[in-house]
Amino acid sequence: MKPVNLLGMALLRLLAERPQHPYELRQRMRDEGLDRMIKVTHGALYYSVESLVKAELIAPVEVSRQGRRPERTVYEITDAGREVAGDRLRELLSTVAPEPTTYGAALAFLSLVPPTDAARRLELRAVLLEGELAAAGTRHDALIEQGVPPVALVEMRHHQAHLRADLELTRSIRDDIRSGRMSWEPVLGSADGSER
Repeated sequence: MKPVNLLGMALLRLLAERPQHPYELRQRMRDEGLDRMIKVTHGALYYSVESLVKAELIAPVEVSRQGRRPERTVYEITDAGREVAGDRLRELLSTVAPEPTTYGAALAFLSLVPPTDAARRLELRAVLLEGELAAAGTRHDALIEQGVPPVALVEMRHHQAHLRADLELTRSIRDDIRSGRMSWEPVLGSADGSER
């Protein structure tokens, strides 16, 4: 069987808590911030649900209709789904895999622009990271106050740790550039020879 992707894992986790229909699953992913870590579109969600049904990891338990709304199928996780989810989680937790980032790639290309320009851009990034870190803390605290169990928010703590590390590195590189500890001749110049 093909390994369950991250969206499938999110659906299995939510369905392990209680049977739900896809719209409810998507809303819960938003409420818990899972959609910030796992890309979920309407089409991807329904495709994942269908794939999980075909693999017999979830099963429909009820179809209902309210007024003129379309039918809603409620799904529940199967015993096979619980087993596969547990096995896949154990694999994901114990495996270190490279996670390439756009920022990591941008740092590899730093020598393309003048150092003063890079320092200004890194300062802007630091400000944005500070805002994102504050917002993430507020979201986490609000979910705790709403009664969401801490185990359901561990990924938010992971995200916050990455933001803190990113902010620390960004400030450090910016400071190294400003102090002259890191300097270079830009590989590319702007069309008019000035810095942007």
